[in-house]
Amino acid sequence: MQGINIITAKPLSRRTVLRGVGATVALPFLDAMAPGVSALARTAAGPIRRFQAIFVPNGMAMEYWSPAAVGRGFELTPILKPLAPFRDQMLVFSGLDASWTYVHAGASGSFLTGTSRGGTSETDVVADTSIDQMLAREFGASTPLASLELSIDKEANAGQCTSGLSCAYTQTIAWRTPTTPLPMENNPRAVFERLFGDSGSTDPAVRRARMQEKRSILDSVMDKLADVERRVGTDDRRRVEDYAAAIRDVERRIEVAESRNDLHPEVFAKEPRGVPSTFEEHVELMFDLQFLALRSDITRVATFMLGREQSTRTYPEVGVNEPHHPLSHHGNDPALIARMSRVNTYHAALTSRYLERLRATPDQDGSLLDNMAILYGTCMSNSTRHAGNNVPILVLGGCAGRLRGGRHLRYGATSHANLLLSLMDKFDFPLERVGGSTGALPIDEIDTLSEV
Repeated sequence: MQGINIITAKPLSRRTVLRGVGATVALPFLDAMAPGVSALARTAAGPIRRFQAIFVPNGMAMEYWSPAAVGRGFELTPILKPLAPFRDQMLVFSGLDASWTYVHAGASGSFLTGTSRGGTSETDVVADTSIDQMLAREFGASTPLASLELSIDKEANAGQCTSGLSCAYTQTIAWRTPTTPLPMENNPRAVFERLFGDSGSTDPAVRRARMQEKRSILDSVMDKLADVERRVGTDDRRRVEDYAAAIRDVERRIEVAESRNDLHPEVFAKEPRGVPSTFEEHVELMFDLQFLALRSDITRVATFMLGREQSTRTYPEVGVNEPHHPLSHHGNDPALIARMSRVNTYHAALTSRYLERLRATPDQDGSLLDNMAILYGTCMSNSTRHAGNNVPILVLGGCAGRLRGGRHLRYGATSHANLLLSLMDKFDFPLERVGGSTGALPIDEIDTLSEV
């Protein structure tokens, strides 16, 4: 029989933060933060909902993506098979068209904005506010960070990147306003310091001293962590220990990456570094940072680009040595499309590992995945034509009971901006319009209908 979990008469605040020298550590949700509250009362209050977007670059090998059947009986295609464990919490969409389809700029520029317009030169930058930033404004008052914008590729929002347009369109998916694209951070050390460093951690002297002494960012809050563990029950104590171990693990992996790059503490004291040498290590580290941020409620909104549009990365991990962007212009050659599908499947497999961690992490009334809505995909389908029709998009997670997964929904030439509008409804954020939307997409009542 499980014993009483709460052993303190004074509850912990949901916003409990442990502060030390150069460190600020927010705690994950603990039972001690709501002692004496019944499960029924917690359900009535409702769990915290979180939003995440995961963008994949350079279109999709659609022949390996699109399911044939609609409704619940669809068969997982090769690219979707790595996501099989999450089928019941996955919505697959077909027949959605990007609202702005200007070559590569539209693929990422419209993904979260639903914009139907764009600039006309490298200095003319205009789109629409992205839904992640709308949610960040709503949730940001309750979290240390309003949102987190991450990428694998180094940010370069200035200059021309695609067909005479600004790099802003291809290297970010987050727009604070229609004219303010947000930079995406690709450096794990910089993200770690942002999540767990306080104002002192930005001081080069503080960072240099900690690195030279090989001290963990947690060292200065160990007494406070121990005090929390004394005040809570067995289950909560285990959660705190697991959380601290996860932070230490991420910090250690960043240090390993820095040592591989032959960087010395004085070199990155002013500019944090720590990009791993392999793509897979980098992706997993960035996913882990997002996991820590969402789990501890540092933020409830995260966006992540697995690659930027026109990326020329190669993927020897899956036997693809051709640069990704040239390969994506496959000329409808079946052999080239098959090789491209390996890249798409690899991205899905890496995401699946992250989803497993979310599902395994308890949260209010379920798991982290149960309480999240994750938009995955891109606004380009057949990349050899820069096609913006029938774009590959998934929604994963339960959004605290607001989403019913396990279905493939096919629509008839409908703007994907309508899906963005529907997602905002799931967060109780009803809007008249998102970008070029024409009305919310019906996703709840449809099980087998093939076209609406």
